[in-house]
Amino acid sequence: MATEVQVRSQGKRNREHWAWYLYDFGNSAYAAVVLLAVYSAYFQGTVVGGKEGTRLWGIAVGIAMLVVAVIAPVLGAIADFSASKKRFLLGFSLLCWTSTALLFFVEQGTVLIGVLFFVMAEIGYRGGQVFYNSLLPEITTPKDLGRVSGNGWAIGSLGGILCLLLILPAILFLPDLISIKGSLVVRSSMVFTAIFFALSSIPAFLWIREKAKPQSLPKGETYLSIGFKRLQRTFKAVRQFREFIKFIVAFLIYNDGIIMALDFAAIIGAVLFGMNQTQLILMMIMVQVTSVAGAYLFGMLGDRIGFKPSLYVSLGMMTLVVIWMVFCQDIVSFFVIAGLAGFALTGVQSISRTLAGLFAPSGQSAEFYGFFSVAGRTSSFIGPTIYGLLAAGAAGWFQKLGYGISLAEQLGQRAGIVSIAIFLVIGTVLLLTVNEKRARLMAQQYVPATD
Repeated sequence: MATEVQVRSQGKRNREHWAWYLYDFGNSAYAAVVLLAVYSAYFQGTVVGGKEGTRLWGIAVGIAMLVVAVIAPVLGAIADFSASKKRFLLGFSLLCWTSTALLFFVEQGTVLIGVLFFVMAEIGYRGGQVFYNSLLPEITTPKDLGRVSGNGWAIGSLGGILCLLLILPAILFLPDLISIKGSLVVRSSMVFTAIFFALSSIPAFLWIREKAKPQSLPKGETYLSIGFKRLQRTFKAVRQFREFIKFIVAFLIYNDGIIMALDFAAIIGAVLFGMNQTQLILMMIMVQVTSVAGAYLFGMLGDRIGFKPSLYVSLGMMTLVVIWMVFCQDIVSFFVIAGLAGFALTGVQSISRTLAGLFAPSGQSAEFYGFFSVAGRTSSFIGPTIYGLLAAGAAGWFQKLGYGISLAEQLGQRAGIVSIAIFLVIGTVLLLTVNEKRARLMAQQYVPATD
């Protein structure tokens, strides 16, 4: 009988794992189409155009990240208290699905709605990740945390590949609909992506069960006041989590470089090498394929040599790839660089998420992932904003020196790429100060005060 119970328990856990993976499957389709391959290049080249498109893209990404950075810690604390991670996840997901579909109405010159709908979609996408990540410790054990996290990234990347492959035939065989004002195929791919994401997410909301129990709201309190009080309590206890704080600071810096590379990959390809929409999609499919391999292999590497050493390997590889990109002169080399970057950056993101989960005390995963999200969203605000302003400013400076507009924009992009490498190096150096064993021990020993 005990064996039968164990089998049932394992079956439920595996089903929850797959439901969690499938949410990432749809989530990654949004990232691949909107952020990486299609909408970013469309916004920069068609909706706005030129260096102004690069600058506005960076600002739009930055605004969305700043909003999530502000609200994530409080909402994470409320979600922990009320055991409502799935409800918050659903709310942010609905915002992302709806706003992504509304990108269909963005045409050449409609800059305001192009920014507005994208910012709303990004808030939904990034905000949802806080609660999606916080469910990870609830569906697995610390022993399997790295494996499940890595599998999530790998299977999620497959979702990006599939979605790009499904929209590629229309872009290849309906060129007349791409060339007309409004780019019908490109805009329609936004609606398709929203539906793809929503359908992939259904198992997560049906099969995943929160293990935490909701706490009763004290008399005279609101969930908002409880959220702030729990945050205040955590801040007071922060001295016990020095390693976590050091990790968060390092993550904030090196994640700047990762986000900059992701958010501007399509723009770099279009500006430096004149890549068209089809070439960009093919490149991103390749990036997603190497991401699958990176997530899987770095997950195994983390189990073998430790998560922090594995993070050093992935960060070092990413830094070398970015330095190569500064000097890259041909499109074939850029494809190779993109593939290697996909392999490395997935390892960075997957292992970082695993470490955040291991450093979080039991029962406070959403709250601590909220802080993790603040670092991620702050870096997502700082990095793209700096890149956009730097690339546009450098392009303007080179134009004043007498360079042609095209060459000046290319030099501006290379200046932005240099900043990616700088953030990666500084973040890696700060990571050296983090004691992983001490951080995990503190998380295990911590006993929070009662609410």
